[in-house]
Amino acid sequence: MSKVNKMDVNIKEIMNDILKSVSKIDHIRPEDLPNIHLYMDQVTTFMDAQLESTKRHPEDKILTKTMINNYTKNHLLPPPEKKKYSREHLLLLIFIYYFKNILTINDIQALLGPITEKYFRNTDGWDLQDIYAEVFSMEKGQIEYLQKDLVKRYNTATETFQQAPEEERESLQLFSFLCLLSFDVYVKKMLLERVLDDLGGKEARPAEKAEKKKSEKRPGN
Repeated sequence: MSKVNKMDVNIKEIMNDILKSVSKIDHIRPEDLPNIHLYMDQVTTFMDAQLESTKRHPEDKILTKTMINNYTKNHLLPPPEKKKYSREHLLLLIFIYYFKNILTINDIQALLGPITEKYFRNTDGWDLQDIYAEVFSMEKGQIEYLQKDLVKRYNTATETFQQAPEEERESLQLFSFLCLLSFDVYVKKMLLERVLDDLGGKEARPAEKAEKKKSEKRPGN
């Protein structure tokens, strides 16, 4: 008996599974955030419970103490107050969680730095919760668009390799589908980086500003 080829899969079943997963995509709503400040252990527990559906593997960690400390060290996250984290800290951690899968630390600094500087603990006008709510209000429309786009790419992929042997055609069409998705990610990531490079050139990153302030306070400066 011949071994089963790992690429011998049903592309239609995979597509249906993907669409089901996309339809379940959700985010943490502002009203889900606790009204009290949390210690670090409580932060990691909260984030793990709220974003569990985004894990690739059950054993994956959404957030760890080391991650939080590194974000603070790299000026992505303002320091906690008396070892406690506010609702605004949680909002920033949610943004960081989504960004870190596609952006470098420096790119996240360039993107989040100006927002944090202007709206963190802001009592005059818009604050971070307003920013978060506005951004994620687009979620429903984006999910519907994503589902339609995935179907379109799937249909395009199933039209490829029509001349290939029948027993190989489906696995090659799956490869086409994955290539289309990868190319889309590649182009969008490149656009993100171009914009952030331009933004980084106009404004000093938070880490650079902090280092500059330190150097100004050193004796002899």
